[in-house]
This record gives sequence, structure tokens and C-alpha cells, in this order.
Amino acid sequence: MNLFKKLSFVFLVVTSFGAYAQDTKKTLAANSPLVTDRPNATESPLTIPVGFLQYEGGFMYSNDKAGSNGSEKLVYNTGLFRLGLLDNLELRLGYNVLNEKREILKGAFSSREFSGIDPMLLGFKVAIRQGEEGKANLGVLGHVNLPFTASKDFRPETTAADFRFLVSHSLSKKSSLSYNIGAKWGADNPEIAYVYTLSYGVALSSKWSYYAEVYGDFPENSKANHLWDTGLVYLLSNAVQLDATIGSGINTNQTILLAAGLSVRLPK
Repeated sequence: MNLFKKLSFVFLVVTSFGAYAQDTKKTLAANSPLVTDRPNATESPLTIPVGFLQYEGGFMYSNDKAGSNGSEKLVYNTGLFRLGLLDNLELRLGYNVLNEKREILKGAFSSREFSGIDPMLLGFKVAIRQGEEGKANLGVLGHVNLPFTASKDFRPETTAADFRFLVSHSLSKKSSLSYNIGAKWGADNPEIAYVYTLSYGVALSSKWSYYAEVYGDFPENSKANHLWDTGLVYLLSNAVQLDATIGSGINTNQTILLAAGLSVRLPK
């Protein structure tokens, strides 16, 4: 066997091994239970496996009490696409298709309904540490909301943005504690708001899990906003998840929050 044949043989072995390793890794990822960023406000530090696309969507209804710039909002479809680019990096694209009634007189909502699409969300998530036994999972994410993608009724003049540090701890084989700390800038609003979330989750069985959460923000020049929610998650399969949520404000005008959704992971 001459030198060229030897080198060709080595190259074939190395590339075949690499392809086998990638296939094995992808198979393990496909067989692992789904990890999502819904239904709660707390974002997971875990990223989507490389080469996979995940959709997380659903509907949401919220009502802020009248008499204080109240609003009634129905989000027909709140969607988030997550694409695994690297082992620790994902690309994120989100949107909301909604209908909103706004209060124009004290105690009364306007007869006009605002319908359309919110500014689409574009962002990334980086896993700093994930899956190391006995250690907390760590990550960071950031988003911008693109004004030009919104319908006329919901189009701001400036761009909103947010970033968060993400942490999750395994308390036991069946329970976990997760929290986010970060900041956000609202569209057409120069005031920064510091964001927090704290969520406790417990597995009730191999299919069912439960969570309870508090979350909110601390604007620089306004009062703090605190809310809560709780819900159930059902793992239909390793790649399909259903969820349902109920919540409300603690010191805000929100009287009720209802949501339900579906998450699906697909190979690229």
C-alpha cells in the first residue's frame, strides 16, 4: 500500500468515526426528554441540540382591570422557533398574533379592537455550563424586538431589547429551582427595568410535572411590578409537550392570565 492509499484509508476512518459520533449524539438528543422555555416566564439555561429545530407555541389571555389604563388581550398564537446551531448556541425567533382592547374612558374599553402582530423577537441563547453532574446549569440569552416586522397598530418607533443570566439547580431527582436575572428596555421608552424570575418545578410522574413561579421587574423611575403563575406540563412523548398555566398580578393591574400551548422538537 503506497503512501497515498495509506493516507486515504486514515482519512476515511477518521471521517467515518466523526460521522458515527455525530449520528450517535443526534440519536441521544432525539431520545432525551424535551426541555422548553414555556410555559413559565423563567428561561432555561439549556440550549437546543445542534441540528434540531424546536417550536413552542400556544395562546394566552390576559385582562388588566379597568380604571387604570386597563386592557384586554388575546394572543391567538404566541410562537417561538429555536434552532440549535452549535452544542451550546441556539438562534431564536418569536412572534405574537394578537387582538387587544384598550381602555379610553375610565372603566370602559374602547369599541375599537387592535389586531395584528407584535414586533418579532430575534435573539440567541448560549449555554455556559449544562449537564454537569452536581453543578448548576448556567446560560445567557439576549433578544431584540424588530419594529418593522409589526403591524401598524403595534409598531413602535424604537427597538426594544433584553438580556438575562439563566441558572437552574437540581434539588433532587424530581425537583428543581430555576431563576433569571437581567434587564430590558421597552420600545419607545428610555427607562431600563431590571428583571427577575424564580420558578420551582417538580415531576409528578414520568409524564406530568408542576411548577410555581414569581416574576417581575424593577423600573428605574417607576414602582416595581410583581406577578405569579402556576401550571402543569404533560410530556406526550420525548419530542412533544403540552402545557397549561394560570396566573395574576401581585401588585399590578393584571387580574387574570390564562395560557395553554404545544411544543415540538424536529430534526433539522
